[in-house]
Amino acid sequence: MHALRRWWHDTAGGLPATFWYLWAGLLINRAGAFAMLFLSLYLTDVRGASEGLAGTVVGAYGAGGAAGVLLGGVLADRWGRRATLLAAHLATVGLMVALAFTRPLLLIAVLSALIGVVHSMPSPAFVAAIVDVVPAERRSRAFNLQFWAFNLGMAVASLLAGVLAEASFTALFLVDAGATLTAAAVIAWKVPETLRLARPAADPPPATAAPKSIRTRRPGLHTALTDRTFLVFVGLTFVLAVLTMQTSTIMPLAMRADGLGPSAYGLVVALGGALIVVGQLFVPRLIDRHRKDVVLAASTALLALGFGALAIADELAIYLGAAVVWTVGSMLAAPPNAQINADLAPPQLRARYQSVFYLTFPAAAFVAPTLGGVSLQHLGDRHWLIVGGLGLLAALGHLLAGPSRERHVAALRRVVDREPATPADRVPTG
Repeated sequence: MHALRRWWHDTAGGLPATFWYLWAGLLINRAGAFAMLFLSLYLTDVRGASEGLAGTVVGAYGAGGAAGVLLGGVLADRWGRRATLLAAHLATVGLMVALAFTRPLLLIAVLSALIGVVHSMPSPAFVAAIVDVVPAERRSRAFNLQFWAFNLGMAVASLLAGVLAEASFTALFLVDAGATLTAAAVIAWKVPETLRLARPAADPPPATAAPKSIRTRRPGLHTALTDRTFLVFVGLTFVLAVLTMQTSTIMPLAMRADGLGPSAYGLVVALGGALIVVGQLFVPRLIDRHRKDVVLAASTALLALGFGALAIADELAIYLGAAVVWTVGSMLAAPPNAQINADLAPPQLRARYQSVFYLTFPAAAFVAPTLGGVSLQHLGDRHWLIVGGLGLLAALGHLLAGPSRERHVAALRRVVDREPATPADRVPTG
């Protein structure tokens, strides 16, 4: 019993109440956010679109997200975390209801792009709010729990979505809208504005004290966009995102070509979510003794092998086995990926760095279906060999970039250690 208490304290203890309400809002949102997972099947099965056209329309969702994540970061910094979250959630509700009853493919593409904008806006605001209220020494566990909630919600969503998609795609969109509205209600009721906690207590350190990549007279978004060490990490994260996006964009089409229906696809996605729900809370203890670059290289290689194995998949059992491999890779990658992102961001530029980092996911949501749909249509199973090869190259990239990245983080930490503690570092915990 003592060991169980100790494990729970190490995993979830010492986190403030605001974090848990943010966590609950994210969980509710993800449990009902399954409509876009099935958009490619909706377009091909119900609207009669080709695989290439379906990939392009789903890609419009990713293109909108690329703009939305930057917009969300700017608004979260200037307007507020809570206000940005509420605006994005409420806009999503209206757009999702409209998508449920829209028939022309051109309008569906436009709505998909707009939904991409409002779906991506909350990402930097959620993370910035977590960093605002969670003390630095507890942020790693907070990010791990955030990833756990996201995938717990996805597991629930996938099980429900497979059933709903076979009964009614309209119901799929409407239930998604209802879950988003519920999440907005939780945020409006229990999450205060945290932006004031992110204001630095002192001016930035002298330029000569900072790492070369962040020396700037007027720090801003351009600082993150010119930080080479950070951008290399963002590029490698983009590859990881392209790999993981195969699950929600291209894999459904491959499974359909193998004669497997929406319920089979839902089972594969649910298996991944279930593995994360069961095992994610044990990951930090497993990887803490290893260097972050080594963990990321190993996890990316597992993702590459899992998706590469789909080149020989022709039945549900193989898809399920491959899902186990890439899910383990995702589980191992989540904590070091989030921690490195937090370590590379100067305190006074948190939201801006988050915006650039989270840009990788909508960008991948555009690239993965747009190129992947054409690749699957013309190359067939060889598409998965290309995906696997790309992942192995990214794994090598983490090993090569890791040492210089650690030196950069150490230099930045020395600068931060010279500054007075910010309000975000003094927030009491519950």
